[in-house]
Amino acid sequence: MDSYDRLVQLVNNVTDDMAKCEGGNKAAGTRVRKAMQEIKSAAQDVRKDVLNLRTDG
Repeated sequence: MDSYDRLVQLVNNVTDDMAKCEGGNKAAGTRVRKAMQEIKSAAQDVRKDVLNLRTDG
């Protein structure tokens, strides 16, 4: 499932910025918030794919 792989990649990419954000870096916090929006969208795509698998199979 490509959508799941994309979701995993997005989460892995935000790890460094999350650590910087916890350290007080405000710019990293902005990047984390933006990444979270992308992750939310990717998670929704995964949900749709799983539903399609369930209804088709």
